[in-house]
Amino acid sequence: MSTSDDIWILGIRMTKFGKHPDRDVVDLASEAVLGALADGGVTMKDIGVIAAGNLMNATAGIGQQLQKQVGQTGVPVYNVANACATGATALRTAIMAVKSGEVDMGLAVGVEKLSGAGLLGGGGVAKADGDTWEPSGRFGAVASTDGRIGTNTMPGVFAQIGMEYGHRYGGTTFELFARISEKNHAHSTLNPLAAYQKQFTLEEIMGDMMISYPNTRPMCSANCDGAAAAVVTNGATLARLSGEQQRRAIKVSASVLTTDPYEEACQVLPNVNTLTRNAARIAYEQAGIGPTDLDLVELHDCFATAELVHYDNLMLCDEGGAVDFFESGAPWRDGTTPVNVSGGLQSKGHPISATGIANVWEVCHHLRGEAGDRQIEGAKVGLAHVIGLGSACGVHVLERSAA
Repeated sequence: MSTSDDIWILGIRMTKFGKHPDRDVVDLASEAVLGALADGGVTMKDIGVIAAGNLMNATAGIGQQLQKQVGQTGVPVYNVANACATGATALRTAIMAVKSGEVDMGLAVGVEKLSGAGLLGGGGVAKADGDTWEPSGRFGAVASTDGRIGTNTMPGVFAQIGMEYGHRYGGTTFELFARISEKNHAHSTLNPLAAYQKQFTLEEIMGDMMISYPNTRPMCSANCDGAAAAVVTNGATLARLSGEQQRRAIKVSASVLTTDPYEEACQVLPNVNTLTRNAARIAYEQAGIGPTDLDLVELHDCFATAELVHYDNLMLCDEGGAVDFFESGAPWRDGTTPVNVSGGLQSKGHPISATGIANVWEVCHHLRGEAGDRQIEGAKVGLAHVIGLGSACGVHVLERSAA
């Protein structure tokens, strides 16, 4: 078994993503938490800390509300909000508490209700459109950048990011981005927890409603409701548990959170590339592996354009080689580096605060050999990635137990 300061995911669960009009965030979070506890074979009495993420729904601390449903044991609660990286940040918060030795076991949960939220602006907030601009907020009389030197709406931001990559390295076309979406929707048909399980033809994707060129509607992440939760523990505690718990535990070989280093341009418009590349580099160093050691990757494909640039940012290909990487067939389920076997955010859905842990859930199930029809055979090492504008990037490298 591992050394005592190793960190392990003992139990993990995500809810079915989709529309849940009859359930609120506490209901959804409770389902995920109770499922994760049951999956790990533990109870709330074993948990020493809770990190709870919610961005848009909770009027008071979601963690404290959640405790009233699943068990009020008096442990510390951290309420986390970090854009689309909220779930990954909650997980890292629980990991740090365990790794510090303060507690032996921690719980992380992310939950969101987003079905029907409409177009989201910067920071995951629904965009308010008005006929006139009124000065407000931190910048006072300085007008918004939206529509002047760029955009703060998510489809526009990531359209710009994809187009910039093509301008810099070449090879990108409308059809290429649509084919990335075609891959993810095809993968989704094997994921029963995905919000949408529908295969699209390339013609259907390219002919659908244009949201922000080159992203049509099927190429955009799906606003939906959902939750995901994970129980983490240290190696010394895991060694005292049953053989079955040890066998199913997944080692967290790296847990990394980064923000933007200073660049003059990104004081106004976000740069999702530098902080992701920095996070990936640190994660590979922590885990003692390289990109070629990965058996699968769940990355933040909030738009088809985002997936392409993150092939490069996560160093799955040579710098500038994302187009060739995709054309090689590598990111398909039967390729050399399967990417978004879950269907990705475009199909699985994107309840903002749940996504970071849901991506980890997907990787864990392949490493356990429990992914059903979409199982990547023999998977031993996987990477989960998420990014939130503002900006924050979370990367977790996960390894199968040797027990």
